[in-house]
Amino acid sequence: MADTQVDEKQQARADRKAARLAKQIRAFGQAHGGAEAQLAYIGRRGARIVLVGEDGGWGDLVAPSFAIAQSAAEQAGVTVHEAFDGDFAAKVRTGPYEWKRMAGLQLGGPDNG
Repeated sequence: MADTQVDEKQQARADRKAARLAKQIRAFGQAHGGAEAQLAYIGRRGARIVLVGEDGGWGDLVAPSFAIAQSAAEQAGVTVHEAFDGDFAAKVRTGPYEWKRMAGLQLGGPDNG
């Protein structure tokens, strides 16, 4: 009986976290004319939800588990891509800040650390 109560509490926490992430995903989509996602397992830390808006804006969220990330994306109603490549990756628009951070050391910019 005690194990069942613990499992139910854990599931309730996971459901609440997925609902909060779904709300954030929907807000991102509203701000960027829609959104698509790609989920990536990042070890014990959980899963990364990479979001790309229709306007090329992008962002990411971290879920405590891959299952929670999947649930959040499903609740938010976004298309989930298997990989971050091809047409999906081409939608991302980066600005001067990202380029400076990506190549900072090579271009004499700030240390990326």
